[in-house]
Amino acid sequence: MKDFNLMVILLSPEFRQMLLHGLKITLVIAAGSWLLAMTLALVLLTARLTSSRIAQRIVAAYVSYHRNVPTLVQMMLWYFGIASLLPDNAQGWLADHHAEALFAIVSLGLCQAAYFSEDLRSGFRAVPTGQAEAARALGHSYVGSMRHVLMPQAIRNAIPALVNHSVSLFKNSSLAMAIGAAELTHAVKELESQTFRTFEVFLIATVVYLVISLFIMAAGAWLDRRASLATAR
Repeated sequence: MKDFNLMVILLSPEFRQMLLHGLKITLVIAAGSWLLAMTLALVLLTARLTSSRIAQRIVAAYVSYHRNVPTLVQMMLWYFGIASLLPDNAQGWLADHHAEALFAIVSLGLCQAAYFSEDLRSGFRAVPTGQAEAARALGHSYVGSMRHVLMPQAIRNAIPALVNHSVSLFKNSSLAMAIGAAELTHAVKELESQTFRTFEVFLIATVVYLVISLFIMAAGAWLDRRASLATAR
């Protein structure tokens, strides 16, 4: 049985570089998928708030699919299934440009957009109905009232739920290991196979994921306080 020794890993330039590269890919996947998810969530919310029953049903079906199919299955569908349907030149380009990370961003972003859109919809429902009438009375169009009056309030109301799902998105970035993305969990697995120091390498991963998750939660709490102060004024 080997003695516990973190320094064997942390003081090795090669191992440290593997961890830092994995962390970089993890952050890229998390940030890229978050931006995609939030952008698409706003589109989904706007479509669901229209009077079109077709648009509402399409959005409801989209949300139902992504909330009921495991994220890992969706990721594999994109990487092993949909990617194989692309033209050869597109597959070649993707292979040269980190296809694993790109498909992880797409699959995670599309999946998380369903959760974000529901968070925003709940936040929108919490906005007093009189706000829309007041915005119209001030001369705002439908788009103007959504952009300047209703949506900012909906986002403020949805901050706690959005933060929770942002943490989930960050943690789910580890699923990208299943399709070969060289993110942090993948790097940790490689280190474990090289050093046979299972406890040390997974302890490092645990601490990194915990610290970043706590940072996201702290940033969310700060935003929530700022939003509460702005509302109080």
